[in-house]
Amino acid sequence: MGRLRSGSGPLPPADAGLPELPGVLGADQVRATVRWIADQQDADGSLPWLRGGQLDPWDSVEAAMALDTGGRPDRARAAYRWLATRQRPDGSWASEYRSGIETAPAAESNHAGYLAVGIWHSWLTTADDGVVAEFWPHVRRGLDLVTRMQLPGGAIGWALRPDGSPDGTALLTGNASLFQALRCGIALAELTGEPQPDWELAVTGLGDALRTRPTAFADRSRFSMDWYYPVLGGAVSGAAARDRLAADWDRFVVPGLGARCVADRPWVTGAETCELALALAAAGQRDAAVEQLAAMQHLRDDDGSYWTGYVFADDARWPVERTTWTAAAVVLAADALSAATPAADLFTDPGALPAPGATDRDASPDWLPGGAGTVTP
Repeated sequence: MGRLRSGSGPLPPADAGLPELPGVLGADQVRATVRWIADQQDADGSLPWLRGGQLDPWDSVEAAMALDTGGRPDRARAAYRWLATRQRPDGSWASEYRSGIETAPAAESNHAGYLAVGIWHSWLTTADDGVVAEFWPHVRRGLDLVTRMQLPGGAIGWALRPDGSPDGTALLTGNASLFQALRCGIALAELTGEPQPDWELAVTGLGDALRTRPTAFADRSRFSMDWYYPVLGGAVSGAAARDRLAADWDRFVVPGLGARCVADRPWVTGAETCELALALAAAGQRDAAVEQLAAMQHLRDDDGSYWTGYVFADDARWPVERTTWTAAAVVLAADALSAATPAADLFTDPGALPAPGATDRDASPDWLPGGAGTVTP
């Protein structure tokens, strides 16, 4: 397969290279969190929010990445295999499963794309070419669907309509995640020797929309993810990233507790706080990133799991749940800030992935920079 090496690289031992941040999170604590995530995995490989509960593809990939980070590639690959066997012919997944059954059939673009991030992360972490060989067809099918869902103006519709056409509404957070997914897919395509020029065109238009066309996306500015995700996904970097994070800092950050999920609610959430930490690190603000990871540790339970959120006005945990994706966000943030694994800079170094726009601009559609039209939901 193109530039893939023959055979697989050595896999790390189960306790090697664990993230550790002295005074914030120790290696033993990370090990306990990874163990807790693995304990939620069902025997068939599915990796839900909590054992026996709901599963969505994006969050399942996030949890699988934490398993790879924590030295459990066997468990991560089992989760990816479960997803691969349930991918639909058009490249999509259902938006929710319970006990292996589709319980919400909607096909969302963000779910279709995120496997690319997980597989690129797995290859970086384990140096195992077999993971790329096994899952490349599924990554390609998912990202081909994503590019078919691109709208005039460069943004990507959030879901498919019943007739198979893309919905005209684009969501900023999902699109920022897809910007990263397409770049991971392009990196995998280079690795396999199967270039995907359509993806390069798509990510160029998407990046331009994320940076310069706010009306292309539905207004969800109440949500902190719409604030930091363009930085986290790599579309906004450098001084522009720092300016973006500074602009709404006081709206979303609660000193000593973490980041609000929604600006007008007294509710901080662990996953959003860890993702903000990753965005801060990507913007070159590591000290602030460590501070946020430390701030959300009040959500940690004794078994290494993490509560989803905390309503500080009521001194109450809400919702009353511990989720694999919250725990996974902690592990990935700790890895990024401690540089424990070869995948540590995936979320924090915009230069670690191929730069969009390498394709000949003469072949670009008219909605790329200089072209006409923007999306108005």
